[in-house]
Amino acid sequence: MTTQGDDDPFHDCELNPEAILGTHTFEDVLFTDDTETPVNVLTGETPAHSQATVKDAKEFAASTDTDTPQIALPASVETQIETQSNPYTAAAFFHFKATGSLERHHAYHATYEADAFAVDFEADYESRNLTITVDRADEF
Repeated sequence: MTTQGDDDPFHDCELNPEAILGTHTFEDVLFTDDTETPVNVLTGETPAHSQATVKDAKEFAASTDTDTPQIALPASVETQIETQSNPYTAAAFFHFKATGSLERHHAYHATYEADAFAVDFEADYESRNLTITVDRADEF
C-alpha cells in the first residue's frame, strides 16, 4: 500500500498494487467485426442497429466524454435486442468486463489515478486482446 487513510488510492481495494504490477493480457475481451449480433429469424438479416465495424466502435469509445481512456467492449446479443443498441459499448480500459473481476477493476483504477504508478494499455482489436502494463513511476 502507498499511504494511509483517504489519501491512499488503495484504501477500498481488495488487491494491493503488487497484484497488478507488470504486464497482463486479457484475451478475447474487445469488440471485433466478428462479435455476435442478433439475426431476425423471419428475414435472416442482422438489424441495422447491430451492424457496426471496429472503426465505428473505436470512434464511439474515443468520443466518450471522460478523462479515462475508453475501449470498445462487445454488447451481449440480449442487450442489443432489448435496447436496440449497437453491438458494442464503451468502458474504461480497466473495466471489470475486460479485466475479469471487480477487484482488478478497482486496483487498476487506483493505480491509474495514483501518481506513484505509470499505467499503459494496448487494445488490439484484431486479436480482441487487451494488455495493461503497470509500473512504479520511480522505475523510469
